[in-house]
Amino acid sequence: MSTEQLADALAPNTVITGTDDATGAQAIAPQALGRSAPTHTQYVPGKGVYDNTLQLLVEAFLYRQAALLDAKDWQAFIDCFSADGVYWMPVEPAQTSWTHQPSIFAEDRLMMEIRMRRLNHPNAWSQAPMWGTNHLVGNVIIESANDERVQVYSRFQMMELRRDDIRHFGGTYRHSLARSGDDFRIKLQRVDMMNGQAAYDYVLQAWG
Repeated sequence: MSTEQLADALAPNTVITGTDDATGAQAIAPQALGRSAPTHTQYVPGKGVYDNTLQLLVEAFLYRQAALLDAKDWQAFIDCFSADGVYWMPVEPAQTSWTHQPSIFAEDRLMMEIRMRRLNHPNAWSQAPMWGTNHLVGNVIIESANDERVQVYSRFQMMELRRDDIRHFGGTYRHSLARSGDDFRIKLQRVDMMNGQAAYDYVLQAWG
């Protein structure tokens, strides 16, 4: 590739340049386009369903689910899911399935029960330090609703404290809720973390 061809391929604001006489690693043409490279856009919800009663019920459900996480009431959190419910945290927003790609979390109720037993085990040293979370859930939009299912979009912020260290996580929730009278059960909870690919000193121990 000539210098002119390389310059055309690179974004105007890319600081990496190449020459025909470059050697070694410098001779490898960059694969990225710098700041002009296309990125995975965040999911944007639809205009939503305007039903004040349903909106309040859904919001109360989501807020309670977050409170259960912060209270470490793992069993009550798991009971928010239907018998075939799944909690899914993909690595990146472009993922469409948890069966053929790695995920941060991809757990049915059985796997959630196993995680709960590990968290509650007396030898779970990861739980020994002072550790807790605080969730804020907002921007709740009901995307669609019928007599059986409600599709909900929301955003969250989570602060995690472990000893004197604080970490922050944020992103979006997408819930597929099965109606159960005036309550709901989660068929699918998708969690897209904005900083899911960041480097961490230790991994998430519980659901975010």
